[in-house]
Amino acid sequence: MTCQRERSQQQNKEIALELLAARLYELKLREKEQEIAKVRGELRSIEWGSQIRSYVLQPYQLVKDHRTEIEVGNVQAVLDGELDVFIEGYLKRKR
Repeated sequence: MTCQRERSQQQNKEIALELLAARLYELKLREKEQEIAKVRGELRSIEWGSQIRSYVLQPYQLVKDHRTEIEVGNVQAVLDGELDVFIEGYLKRKR
């Protein structure tokens, strides 16, 4: 990086170092944003029909995950927090 704004070599060096530090900071910010975006995954709009899971309690019992097409008949277990089947299915599909 070069800078020839000032007459003094020392001042030019300081300005060049500041510019370099700013570029490095911007690069780090971009890398961090990309990493966050990768971890977040795909974002979906929140609207009617974009739900992840459907719970049917009457006349029959069924929980269906719309992302992985996995269906479970034990609704009470899912409501009690047993989501491992859906998590594993999502991770397998994501690979």
